[in-house]
Amino acid sequence: MIIISTWRAYASRNGIKRAIIPLTGLVLTPIFLVLTFSRSAWWLIPLAASLFLVFLGLYDIFQRQWTLTRNFPVAARIRWMFMNLRPYFRAYIVEGDEEGRPFSYEARRLVNARAEGTSDMHPFGTEQDVYSGEQMWLTHSITPAKKADMSVRLKVGTEQCSKPYSASLLNISAMSFGALSAAAIEALNKGAAIGGFYHDTGEGGISPYHRKHGGDLVWELGSGYFGARKDDGSFDPDLFREACNDQVKMTEIKLSQGAKPGHGGVLPGAKVTQEIATTRKVKPGVDCVSPRAHSMFSTPIEMLEFAEQMRTLSGGKPVGIKLCVGHIYEVMAIMKAMHETGILLDFIVVDGSEGGTGAAPLELSNRVGMPLIEGLIVMRNALVGAGLRDKIRLAASGKVYSASGLAECLAVGADWCNAARPFMFSIGCIQSLRCNTDTCPTGVTTQDPKRQRGLVVDVQSKRAAAFQAKTLEALGDIVAAAGLTDPRDLQPYHLYHNINAVETLPIHHIWHFIEENSLIDAPEETPYGRWWLAAQANSFQPAFKLEHGLDRGIRRISE
Repeated sequence: MIIISTWRAYASRNGIKRAIIPLTGLVLTPIFLVLTFSRSAWWLIPLAASLFLVFLGLYDIFQRQWTLTRNFPVAARIRWMFMNLRPYFRAYIVEGDEEGRPFSYEARRLVNARAEGTSDMHPFGTEQDVYSGEQMWLTHSITPAKKADMSVRLKVGTEQCSKPYSASLLNISAMSFGALSAAAIEALNKGAAIGGFYHDTGEGGISPYHRKHGGDLVWELGSGYFGARKDDGSFDPDLFREACNDQVKMTEIKLSQGAKPGHGGVLPGAKVTQEIATTRKVKPGVDCVSPRAHSMFSTPIEMLEFAEQMRTLSGGKPVGIKLCVGHIYEVMAIMKAMHETGILLDFIVVDGSEGGTGAAPLELSNRVGMPLIEGLIVMRNALVGAGLRDKIRLAASGKVYSASGLAECLAVGADWCNAARPFMFSIGCIQSLRCNTDTCPTGVTTQDPKRQRGLVVDVQSKRAAAFQAKTLEALGDIVAAAGLTDPRDLQPYHLYHNINAVETLPIHHIWHFIEENSLIDAPEETPYGRWWLAAQANSFQPAFKLEHGLDRGIRRISE
């Protein structure tokens, strides 16, 4: 490196031809010195290293692709090395406990402590800025309850459903086989069987690893209809009916995903093994792409008719939808379609834009889609305002990893929560951010059998079950502290949000929570009036142009 840099400096002053002589001298001098004073063959090692650096430097100087290495041969490669190591240095040495993204070290430590069964206590008080504008906090009572009943199960299923399901308050969110490894899927499903909660399959279909331990399944069907598709990519009712055995408790239509709403999933052909291809009913070695939109429906009414078909084919099991909230008039259109057709969804899962995925375009992850709390409130208001809230269950998914996150979602209207990445942490994920490279060091998101070997199903499944149980136990502490015995009694006035450093308001004074049937009786008196009038049961498009300034918005601070 010194030789090359010196030669470059000499060459810049004297020209390449005149620099050849000093370059030769610089290279040969240390070689002759080594040969003169060395009495063993060990001198070959530094000689080989020196020659390697010399030739590498020459290559860097004359290559035409990278500007920096042309100007700073060899030395510029050190920069590349540190750029590659930067995420690891930052994660393990530089960042504070609350600074990491997407999940802080403190969040990961909490999940791991609960999964391992070690103490999740924290000494010396909070490290958070309690006056930050991001801070939410829950109120407590002077007379707390002795104990909250955390054995609560939630019945899912309208009167149109002949096989309702009893759901836990915390379940495994959608993660596909292919995005996750076989060992990871198996560990999660066995954990669900141990803990008595459900495991959402993700849109990748039901694999043998979902079946192996008998954990309750929610089968998610995306626009690719994987596991129940014909050769042309359309829905195959016979395959769907055949796969809906007793282990499948509910089915779910995926409309969009928080991390990449409006974008179809892609599993690179290199990861589409024969096993994955068999599970998904696609060709091995070929990119497995989910279309942006469903081919089985294009209107709210058609979507409900498809949901009714799925409920019939599954033998009367609950059917729902999952979406990241986008256009609010589309949410209202679904409500109108349920009124017009009489076909009801059994549940709706709202996925926040902070949700995760194996890979997504950065702009979609950062700037498209509604965050979880806002999306939950919009969906809650749509169901309440349309008079459907007492019939249809509402679930939340999106970076929920703690009891406080659960409590916040329950307070603004969710019946239960789903979690994905926290359950990945519970079975060994270290947030190495290699999900899309097939080089996950823990075997969670890779199809490499050698890397999967490190994930022992019998061990990690117990960790997943322990994380879920301990989190619900911690939720019980929050509920009891609020003076309640049932987590379903949490209300918006139990949740406060800092507006700024000097103002804090309960969540129902920041967001408008509308009254029962208000969208039907007097929509113009709600913040959603214009969206409700624009919504159509027979189209996801608005009935008229939503002009600027005519909507009052979804957010309103009370006076």
